[in-house]
Amino acid sequence: MKSRNSNLPFGICARNVDCEDLELRKVYRLLPDDAAAADGYIRVIDESGEDYLYPKDFFVRIDLPQAAQKALLSAA
Repeated sequence: MKSRNSNLPFGICARNVDCEDLELRKVYRLLPDDAAAADGYIRVIDESGEDYLYPKDFFVRIDLPQAAQKALLSAA
C-alpha cells in the first residue's frame, strides 16, 4: 500500500470572490509554494492550465485516492 505522502495536493474551490476564472465546487490541482503560503496564498492550476496565486481561504484541501488523482490528471 502506498503512503499518503504519495498523494498529490488537490483542493475544492469554496469561494471565488472577484475571481471569475475559478469555478465554485470544482477540484483544482494545487502546487507547493512555501513563499506564497507564508503570505496567505496558494498556487493553483486554474481554468487556463496555468498556475496562479489565489487566497488560501478560497480552497479546501482534499486527499484523493490514487485512481481519482490519475483520472483528474489525465483529463487536464
